[in-house]
Amino acid sequence: MTLVSLRKEIKNLTDKEKGAFLQRFFRTGPGEYGEGDIFVGLTVPQSRSLALKYRDLSFLEILELLKSKIHEERLIALLILVYRFQKQPEDQRKIYEFYLKHTKYINNWDLVDLSSHKIIGEYLLDKPKDILFKLARSESLWEKRISLISTFAFIRDGKLDISLELADILVNDKHDLIQKALGWMLREIGKKDLAAEEKFLRKHYRQMGRTALRYAIEKFPEEKRLKYLHGEI
Repeated sequence: MTLVSLRKEIKNLTDKEKGAFLQRFFRTGPGEYGEGDIFVGLTVPQSRSLALKYRDLSFLEILELLKSKIHEERLIALLILVYRFQKQPEDQRKIYEFYLKHTKYINNWDLVDLSSHKIIGEYLLDKPKDILFKLARSESLWEKRISLISTFAFIRDGKLDISLELADILVNDKHDLIQKALGWMLREIGKKDLAAEEKFLRKHYRQMGRTALRYAIEKFPEEKRLKYLHGEI
């Protein structure tokens, strides 16, 4: 199983019509967040299947994939890393450090969302979290999103404090992709501890972006949800 044979399989699975749709969906036009990204039309299940098949590629080959202009090749690289992180505990630190060293290639929201909590979040569960605050203050949209999405591993484990501290840092960020990530994170916090979510919301809901607020309160009873939306809490 070589990088050459993987790329042949990707080429055989290419779907130009689907690729064109994905390029619109992931905003790859001039000035958009995914500007210049190239999609060849593989589905996520197809990418997962290829990642499993080629899970033993070397780190040099994975890096070559991760540097690819083709979106699905970058996704497959990340899915290989996720698989190896889960199955090879002895390599977890190496994978974690590799991931952080190459965040500039983790440059669309699905790439972040399918990998960051499974590598960065899982690795940091029992370790200092300073790197997440550095990422949250980055100029990079994607590093900021990595900081938020990584904490889903903590939330699942019932550890909410770091997520809320990061939310304090990013609550006024204007980018829609940060707003959505923030709203999802707050919603997940609420599933574990509704009082903790509402404490944060009561402090910030009048100033925070409407996108984040709507996601954060979407599971609230209708009466309470409307009160938040109308500033009546």
